[in-house]
Amino acid sequence: MTGSLLFVAIVFLLGAIICVSLAKRLGLSSVIGYLIAGVLIGPYVLGFIGEEGDDILHFAEFGVVIMLFLIGLEIEPKNFWNMRKSITGMGGFQVAGTMILSYLFFIFLDYDWKVALVISMAIALSSTAIAMQTIKEKGLMDTTFGNSAFSILLFQDIIVIFMLGAIPLLSNTNSETNGNEHEATGNLLDSLPMGYQTLAIILSVFLIIGAGRYLIVPMLRRVAKTGVRELLIASAFLIVFSISFLMEYVGLSPALGAFLGGVVLSSSEYKHELESTLEPFKNLMLGLFFIAVGASINFVVIAKMPWTIGGILITVILIKALVLFITGQVFKLKLDQKLLLTFGLAQVGEFAFVLLSFAFQLNILEQEQMDILLVITALTMSLTPIISIINERFILPKIGTKESIKRPMDHIAKTQNVILVGFGHFGSTVGRFLRSHGIEATILDQDSNRVDFLRKMGFEVYYGDATRIDLLESAGIAEAKILICAIDNPSITKRITSLVKEHYPHVELMIRAQNRYDAYELLNMGFENIYRESLDTSLSLARDVLSKLGFRKYTLNRQVQNFIKYDESSLRRLASESKEDENYIFKARKELEEQERLLEEDFKRGIVEYDNHWDSESIRKVLKNQQNNTNP
Repeated sequence: MTGSLLFVAIVFLLGAIICVSLAKRLGLSSVIGYLIAGVLIGPYVLGFIGEEGDDILHFAEFGVVIMLFLIGLEIEPKNFWNMRKSITGMGGFQVAGTMILSYLFFIFLDYDWKVALVISMAIALSSTAIAMQTIKEKGLMDTTFGNSAFSILLFQDIIVIFMLGAIPLLSNTNSETNGNEHEATGNLLDSLPMGYQTLAIILSVFLIIGAGRYLIVPMLRRVAKTGVRELLIASAFLIVFSISFLMEYVGLSPALGAFLGGVVLSSSEYKHELESTLEPFKNLMLGLFFIAVGASINFVVIAKMPWTIGGILITVILIKALVLFITGQVFKLKLDQKLLLTFGLAQVGEFAFVLLSFAFQLNILEQEQMDILLVITALTMSLTPIISIINERFILPKIGTKESIKRPMDHIAKTQNVILVGFGHFGSTVGRFLRSHGIEATILDQDSNRVDFLRKMGFEVYYGDATRIDLLESAGIAEAKILICAIDNPSITKRITSLVKEHYPHVELMIRAQNRYDAYELLNMGFENIYRESLDTSLSLARDVLSKLGFRKYTLNRQVQNFIKYDESSLRRLASESKEDENYIFKARKELEEQERLLEEDFKRGIVEYDNHWDSESIRKVLKNQQNNTNP
C-alpha cells in the first residue's frame, strides 16, 4: 500500500501543507517548510516514502524542469546580449574562482586530480531552484542583488553544458567498468565510445535549438488556430516532456534540456502564453522537489563519518561564500547586496546531482565518494534558507544598508496624498515633475543602492518592499488618494496593485505597463489608469519628425491626442481577445485600419477648419511659399 503512487502523492502534499504552513507562521521561508517535510516523511525518519534519495529526486525532478523552462523563456536574446558583461563577468569570475579553490582543497585531501576536477565543477554550481524561488518570494528580482544573482545563475546553467561535455574526457575506462558494477541506464551515451560522447552532447544541444525553431513554433501556430485553450496547455507540457525525454535518453539532465528549450522559444510569439500556462504548476512542482531534497539526506552516511562530512560541508560553504563576496567586491556591490549574494548562493545546486551521477556512471567517482558528495549537496541546499535568515535578521541590520527611518505616521498621512512606488528612470521623471509643481510624494524603492544614491541627489526615498501591506500602511496608504506604480516588473506590479485594490479600494491606482500585452492583463484585472511606457515617447518622436518635414505644430499636437484616444479605445476592445487566436489578428488589423481612417479624416478636417493656431501669420506664409515651390 505504501508503494502506491496515490499514497506517495498524498504523503507529499500533506507534508507540504502542514510543514509550509508552520514555516510561514513562524516567519520562515516556504523552502524551509518543504525541506523539513522531506526530512520527516523520508526513508531515514518516518519512512513514508522511498528507500534511496536518488529515486526520490528523480520522482520530483519535474519541478526543476518546469522552472528552468520558464527561466529560459524569460531570456530574450536581446536582453541576454545586453546582460552579457554581467553574465560572463560575474558568472565567469564566480565559477572559475570556486573551481580553483575547491580543486586545491580536494587535492589537499589526497583525491585524484580527475576526481577533484569533477567535484570542483559540481561545487561551482549554485541552486537555481532555491535562489530564484527565494528572490521572487521576497520581491528582490529588481534589486542589485537580484540582477547579480540571476546573471551568475544563468552563466552556471549555460556552463554546465560544457562541463557535461568535458566529463567523458576524464573517464578512467573505455566503455568498461573498473570494479564498480553500475546498473545499465539505457541511455545513448552508454553505447558510445568516449571520444563520441562529447560530440553527442553538443549535437543534442543543437538538435533542441533546431527543433524549437523549425518544429515546435510551427506546431504551436497550428494549435493556436484551433482556438482551443486546453490544446495549448497540452502542447506546453508536450514540449517540456519531449525535450526532457530527449536529454534523458542521451544521458544528460532533463532540466538542462528544458532550459535550452525555453531559451529557444523566448523570442517566439507564444512566450507569454506558455509562461501563463505553466506558471501555476511551477511552484507546486518545485515544492515537491525541495521535499525530495530533504528526503534524500542520507543520515546513515552522516552517522558513519560525521566529522569528515561536517568538515567538507563547512569548507565548501566557506569557499563558495568567500568567492561570492569577492565577486561582489570586484563588481562594486554595496555591502548589504554583497552579503545577500554571499549567503543566497553559497549552496551546491541541483545540477551537481547530474554531474556527480554522470561521473559515477563513467567510473570517475567511487561509491563512497559519491555517497559523501550527494549528502553534502543536499545539506548545503537545506542549510541555505537558514543561513539567509541569520543574515537578514542578525547581520544586515547591524552592518548592511538599513531601511530608512520613516517620518512620523501623522505627518505622512496629512501631507502626502501620493505614494510613488519605484524610482528608476520612469518613476524619477514622474517624481521630479510632480515636485516641480509643489506635489511631494512618498517614494518607495527596494533597491538599496539606488536609495542611497537618490538620497545624495536630494530625494527623500524609503527602502522597502511595497508588496508588504505593513510597509504601505506605514507610508500612509490608508489616507492616500493616489498610488503610482512605476515598477518595470509586471509580476510585482500585479501583486502590488492587487493588494491595494483589495485592502484600500478608495486609492486611485495609476500603473506603468511595459507594453500592450501587459496593459491587456491589467485591464482584464479591472484596472483603468494604465500608462504604456513607450507610447508617449514614440508619439513625441513621430510628431517631431513630421514637424521637421513641414507639418504644423498645432495640428500635430492635436493628432497625437487623437491617436492616444483611438488607441486606448482599441486597447480596451481587444483586451479580452485571446492573443493567439486568428480572430485576434483579424480584429487587430481592423482596429488599425479604423484608427488610420479616423486620423486621416481628423487631419483633413483640421487643416481646412481649425488649423490656424500657434504659428504666426508670417510663418504660415513662409510655409505656404515653400509648399508652392515644392509643388509647382
